[in-house]
Order: sequence, then structure tokens, then C-alpha cells
Amino acid sequence: MSQAGPGSAARLPSLTGMRFLAAFLVFLFHLSMLDAYSTPEAGHGPFAAALKNGGWAGVTFFFVLSGFVLTWSARDKDNAPAFWGRRLAKIYPNHVVAFVLALVLYASASATLDRAVPNFFLLQAWIPRDDVFFSINNPSWSISCELVFYLLFPVLHRLISRIGARRLWWWAAGVAAAIALLPVVAQLVPAGDAFGPNHAKSPLYGHSVNQMWFVYIFPITRVLDFALGILMARIVLAGRWIGLGVLPATALAAVAYVVSLNVPFLFSLNAVVVAPFALLIAATADRDAHGTGTALAGRVWMWLGEVSFAFYLVHQTLLSFTQERLGFKEADSAVEAVGVAALVAAVSLLLAWLLYVGVERPAMRAWSRRARARARAREAQAVGAPLTAPLTAPRPPLREAAEKPVTVDAP
Repeated sequence: MSQAGPGSAARLPSLTGMRFLAAFLVFLFHLSMLDAYSTPEAGHGPFAAALKNGGWAGVTFFFVLSGFVLTWSARDKDNAPAFWGRRLAKIYPNHVVAFVLALVLYASASATLDRAVPNFFLLQAWIPRDDVFFSINNPSWSISCELVFYLLFPVLHRLISRIGARRLWWWAAGVAAAIALLPVVAQLVPAGDAFGPNHAKSPLYGHSVNQMWFVYIFPITRVLDFALGILMARIVLAGRWIGLGVLPATALAAVAYVVSLNVPFLFSLNAVVVAPFALLIAATADRDAHGTGTALAGRVWMWLGEVSFAFYLVHQTLLSFTQERLGFKEADSAVEAVGVAALVAAVSLLLAWLLYVGVERPAMRAWSRRARARARAREAQAVGAPLTAPLTAPRPPLREAAEKPVTVDAP
């Protein structure tokens, strides 16, 4: 059994690289729904069929990873307001820029008040209407869930930290089972409207909006994914990992994804893949913690992981702009189809990098400066020293070193 206890917690570069792979899977999913890539007559049927669950899988991976990473990098002397402020400073400025970009490029015509206001304030995931939670900048619905995760994390982390090490696996299995049973519980939810003609290219077409929302969008049910990530991090940190390797865990996750393509719709969203994803994340973290790493721990993958949140936020806007404003609805050849996809991905990466260096990092630095100033003021008041007196910060726990390269904020 692995012995990666709290004292050995280290950076997780492989998970940073893996984060981009999850974001790119969401990109491919949205690409597969464009007219030029979803028409069986043009030979794109297999591509769209293989990617039909890519978006659901990518977001589920992010949610579990978010709970894992926040637990791994938790600061022993942190307080809830400081944690909330830090997370909000990281995600909200990016969201606002991506929201405005979507309005400018393609979404202004559909931006009615009942859609735009919940989107802007990241409340759209609470509203069981597909024209609300999937409107404006489509991917931002998941950040609406992440805000709830952040709000609950101090309490969830404290409660789960009280679970004895020997019982952690039982709790993880119970949470995974609860997620797998959500589609059954969803049958009690009135079916209501079905996804209409505007979603004809989507695997959602014809399915119940209410039931899909309950299983996959509703923040309260998605907290289970986040809690599973917290539990898996506790398992590794407590030295209770079962020793499953990264390659077997990857194979298990791949098989689960294939299975998800062949089960009833509500089960295909996250019930089948969530447990294998949790095992893959834990196996990768355990390997990183022991200093062996994976092929995803290189400098390029680290950079891709750092910009993956911004990439996730802007890619759908560029894909929609390519089809709706530039009129790219049919590819004359496979070379053209691949070329356009590569170009959109490259431009998305460029915009993601600009968003990362121009908005995300400056916002985080500004927050850090204010937080340090407040800490110095509190220290000075506590000891009766002048406010200008320097504050000697205590040496951070080893877990804190993991935070920067593995911060996860979305799907």
C-alpha cells in the first residue's frame, strides 16, 4: 500500500497536464456538434458518435479533480473568507471577459434579460431551462456549480477530515454509488419539456430537460462529484491508496467511456465514468507524489494545463462564431475539416494565453497583495505594532506547494 501521507504531499504536474486533456475533450465534443462535423452523409457520423459523451465526461473529470486538488493543497491556517476570495478572484474576471466576448462575437441576439442576468452572475445552473443554463457562453454553467463547491468546501473538507482512514474507501464507494443511482432518482422528476429543434445536432435532442438538469446540471447533485474528489485526496494523503497504476487506471477510464456510449442517456452523463475517473486522478497523484511523474509532467503540458481554464471558457464562443458568423457549415474535404478545427483550437489557445496573462494572473496578484496587506494590518493590531511593521509569514505546510500547478476551476 502506498505511503503518501500529508508530510509527503508534493506538486502534481501530471494532473495539471491532464487538466488540458479534459478541456480538449470538451472542445472536441462541441466541435462534433457543428454542422461541418456532424453530418453522416459527409462521412462525419463516426466522429460525432464517438464524441457524443466527451463534454459530459470532461466536466465530470473536472469536478472530481477540483475536489481532489483543493483538498491536496488546503492551507492549514487558511480561513473561509480568504479561500472564497481567492477562488472568486481567479474565476470571475475570466468569466466576465469570456461573457462579453460571447456577446460581441455571436450571442447578442439571444441575450435576453432572463438569460443574460443569471449567466453574468453565474446562477444559471440553478434554473432548469436549457435556454438559460446553456445560453450566452455555454461552458460557464459548470462555473456556476464550481461556485457552490467553493462555498461548501470549508465545511465539506472539515467533515471529511474527521472520517477515520480505515473508513475512507467505504465513504468513497458510497458517494460513487449515489452518483450512479441519480438517473434512477431522476425518474421521480417530472419530465417536462424535451430538448427541441435548436438542439437537433446534440445528443440531448428529444430528452427531458428537467431530468437531464437534475442529474447533470443541478449544483446540489454535482456536489457529490466534488465530494468524491475530496475523499480520494484524503485516501492518498492518508496512505490508503491501493496501488493501482496509472496505465491500468487509464485503461479502466477508457473502457468506462466506451460503455457510457452504449447505456441509456441519463446513465451516460456521469454515472458510468465518475468512479474510474476518480481512480485515475488518485493513481496519477500518487505517482506524482512519489516523484516518478508521467509523460504529462513536461513543461509544455504544464503550460497547457495553466491556460486550460481560459481555453475552456473561450473555445465554444470561437466554434459558434466560426459556424454562425463566418458561415462554415460544410467542409469540402477532410483536410479542410481538420485544418479549420486546428485553426480554431490554435486561436482558442492564443486567446486563452492572453486571458491567462492579461486577466487571470493580474487578478490573482492583486488579490494576493490585498490579502497580504490585510494580514499585516491584523498582525500589527494584534501585537500593537505600527501598521508598516513587516510581517514574518510562517513557513507554509508542504501541501501548499501543490496549489499553483494544479488549481482547477472548471469545466
